[in-house]
Amino acid sequence: MIKREIKSIIVDYNSPAELNDELQNLIQKAKSAAKKAYAPYSEFRVGAAVLLENNEIIEGNNQENAAYPSGLCAERVAIFYANSKYPNIEIKAIAITAITKDGFIKEPIPPCGSCLQVMLESEQRANKPIQVLLFGTNKITVAENIQQFLPIYFNKDMLK
Repeated sequence: MIKREIKSIIVDYNSPAELNDELQNLIQKAKSAAKKAYAPYSEFRVGAAVLLENNEIIEGNNQENAAYPSGLCAERVAIFYANSKYPNIEIKAIAITAITKDGFIKEPIPPCGSCLQVMLESEQRANKPIQVLLFGTNKITVAENIQQFLPIYFNKDMLK
């Protein structure tokens, strides 16, 4: 038996003011996107904002459907749109937040496994890390790349 230890480095900030202006703006765009989500079933509105290398910001939000598997998460909406509109422009960062009936979430939420896999492949396609910002009113969690959330992952080499 071989035992391995896997570590992730995640940093928590108390306020957006601790981040640079570019990242503060990205969080504001994610908050704006969450307000426009279509979530009549769960009433859990998620917003994502993707910052591209050309400084364009693409927003996305969750889109629910009565047939639940037919909906799509905010992160994938934003990333797929960014990749289709700007196929050769890399993603620098993504900010994610959510709103419940009580307002913006207090504690940050991580992306689901499907979204992490899509984010990881975008990171690998560009061969460049994607910074992740998870906004909650109590704190902002920041990771310097997707692998911090998904240290053991499925990739294209495994398909061979």
